[in-house]
Amino acid sequence: MPAQTASTLDQATAEQLSQAYNACFETFECEDDLIAPDAFFDFLPPLWRFQFEGRDVFLNQLRSIAQGDVSIKVLRTVPTVSGFVTEHEETHAVGNTTEVARRLHLVEVRDGRITEVTTYCNGGWDDELRARHAAEAPMLRP
Repeated sequence: MPAQTASTLDQATAEQLSQAYNACFETFECEDDLIAPDAFFDFLPPLWRFQFEGRDVFLNQLRSIAQGDVSIKVLRTVPTVSGFVTEHEETHAVGNTTEVARRLHLVEVRDGRITEVTTYCNGGWDDELRARHAAEAPMLRP
């Protein structure tokens, strides 16, 4: 029997799923068919790690950590054989300051639905930390 070859998720589907997934971080809602009910999540913020299962648990987690108005900017999405990788920048107002965090999400997709996500986050950088970083470690690329 010939070996079955895996094909990479097409760019348009990866972009559509990525945009819908990233929108969850702003609205704390998602389309019913976006995330499998038993989806597995593995989140790795700085100096910590936690896991949970389920679409509703994911949305409740987002609501529990939200501070102020949240906006998400998708920086890139790259299709993979089993899903996609997406990077976003989250900005939210906390009192008189703004925090910015960058996250990388490794997303598995089956039958058009998100079934597993591993997320790496650099944590929220406030105004002071971003200013210090700009002075001490200027970036060559954004």
